[in-house]
Amino acid sequence: MSEPAIHADVVGSLLRPDWLLAARQKHEAGDLSSADFKAAEDRAVDEAIALQEGVGLPVLSDGEMRRLSFQAQLPAAVEGFGAFDLDAFLWGDWRGDSAVGDQSVQRPPGIGITGPLRRRSFPTADEFTYLRTHTDRIPKVSLSSPSLWANFWSEEGPYSTLDSFLADVVALLREEVARLVDLGATYIQLDAPHYPLISDPSTRAFYESRGWTADRWFDMGADLDNAVIADHGDQVTFAVHLCRGNQESRWLAEGDYEMLATRLLPRLRVNRFLMEYDDPRSGSFEPLRHLSDDCQVVLGVVTTKTGHLESQPELVQRVLEASDFVSLDRLAVGPQCGFASSLRGNRLSYEEQRQKLELVVRVADEVWG
Repeated sequence: MSEPAIHADVVGSLLRPDWLLAARQKHEAGDLSSADFKAAEDRAVDEAIALQEGVGLPVLSDGEMRRLSFQAQLPAAVEGFGAFDLDAFLWGDWRGDSAVGDQSVQRPPGIGITGPLRRRSFPTADEFTYLRTHTDRIPKVSLSSPSLWANFWSEEGPYSTLDSFLADVVALLREEVARLVDLGATYIQLDAPHYPLISDPSTRAFYESRGWTADRWFDMGADLDNAVIADHGDQVTFAVHLCRGNQESRWLAEGDYEMLATRLLPRLRVNRFLMEYDDPRSGSFEPLRHLSDDCQVVLGVVTTKTGHLESQPELVQRVLEASDFVSLDRLAVGPQCGFASSLRGNRLSYEEQRQKLELVVRVADEVWG
């Protein structure tokens, strides 16, 4: 891999400023030109870069300021997904924040695949190009994991099998990776493969209803992820973020990592795993013993779900506890997830977001110097 060890990391998304959300609404209503909306997005990315550089992060994202949702860039780039809006990415059996309440959101009837998937643009490459030219830190870009798109497939569509649909998704993501590498990307993250949701019995049933058993989901999911990143391992640091759901301070899955770790940690050909460890529902650090010797793990010990600021000494102690299973030099710290996986961010303030990013850097400095 091309990047040195990084001990302070980020997942990707940041809270969108209110003025950017207002600009998006005006643009969608036809009251703001595309050029003016692009200028607003650029300003938001500039502010996201300044925030991350200001707290001292060695690696940073563009905050996903241009995205409807963290995974929205693939359907935005491809013909065949049909019409979609934010609701297409938010359905599921959400749990968590009492301010929002538990919420079961059914799959919208209009989402799905309307025709063969065909490339029409590379918006993620455009995001990366802007980010790379506006920072001297390590620019990080995220792509959605192929298995995530099983949510959009149905046998009534143009793809008679899930396998054939995901094969086209992989081909498109491989094109995206190749374009990013050509542009100079050295850190690419596959976001939200649904392994944690398959590990949790309460969410596993939906995925098995797609036609694959849980064991096949792990096997095929790993093959799909590995296919996306193949051929670039000597040029790029590849990471996988094992997300458990993140919308408006809510979550989808719980349970320890043992089932997932035994099947995936030694098998996925990535350099870094970003794993959520911000509360007891993630279990202990013991499953990290399955990590391959050439991999790093980013401990997501700083929650993005609430504004409560964790204790620095307690976080340092948690890192040391994890080092019982993975050598300290192969550990890092970061937020547990993004702060705003979609336009509807988590329930904390911009200042609380800044303090949490700053805490990540302080913990890394104390542990690794």
